[in-house]
Amino acid sequence: MEKNQLMRMEDLLDNPTPRVPICLCLDTSSSMLRVVSGETVNTGRTVFKDGREWNVVEGGISALDELQEGVNHFYKAIAEDEVARYAAEICVVTFDSTAKSLVDYSTIDIQPNPPKLTANGATCMGEGVNLALDLLEQRKNEYKEAGVDYYQPWLVLMTDGEPNGSESELERAIYRTNQLVINRKLTVFPIGIGKEADMNVLARFSPKRTPLRLKGMNFKQFFEWLSQSVSGVSNSMPGDKISLDVEGIKGWGEI
Repeated sequence: MEKNQLMRMEDLLDNPTPRVPICLCLDTSSSMLRVVSGETVNTGRTVFKDGREWNVVEGGISALDELQEGVNHFYKAIAEDEVARYAAEICVVTFDSTAKSLVDYSTIDIQPNPPKLTANGATCMGEGVNLALDLLEQRKNEYKEAGVDYYQPWLVLMTDGEPNGSESELERAIYRTNQLVINRKLTVFPIGIGKEADMNVLARFSPKRTPLRLKGMNFKQFFEWLSQSVSGVSNSMPGDKISLDVEGIKGWGEI
């Protein structure tokens, strides 16, 4: 068994605090490398990536850079919260041409550093969500075996485009997500990044919550809101009804 896996299992025995499982399921396709701010120099070259032709430039800040900063801020905010740092278990799954688990469910103490995000390839969204749900089911079983209670898991799904992976994997992911949401076993936050995000497919993942489009590149504001929401849950009792800060959403999201 891997060292990290052993540490995650030992943590359940040493720290019986009820857990808040949060999975960040993030689009890291090539389109996330598009420059969104800062000065750039056009190289005159083009490249075909993620179904589109792109101009190649030097300099500037990409959407991926902004996303990375937001994830870094989320980790920092959870680490500084005396309750959430022991309750929140963060999982990071990325999807581009393949789905990858960068961080399995673990507390900040086990995995203190945010993963380094890289972008390339297509948008295999269905594969990413299915991997996220598989990891969640595995961790829930580990909670039960250790006798550790947990809050309703959260899935944050962020994309800047439309899925172009396996159609069957996409449909399976949508079905699985809907079943969990309807049975109150999962809360989904579908977030569109930029004007090209497919809000219709995001809506299919979320039968109870309208997907939101990020205002500009307000990743930091979103992850600040998310960390505050996690803190609120961590300070409640499992099973309590939690009211999200709807007014706070207006600072980073729009329908």
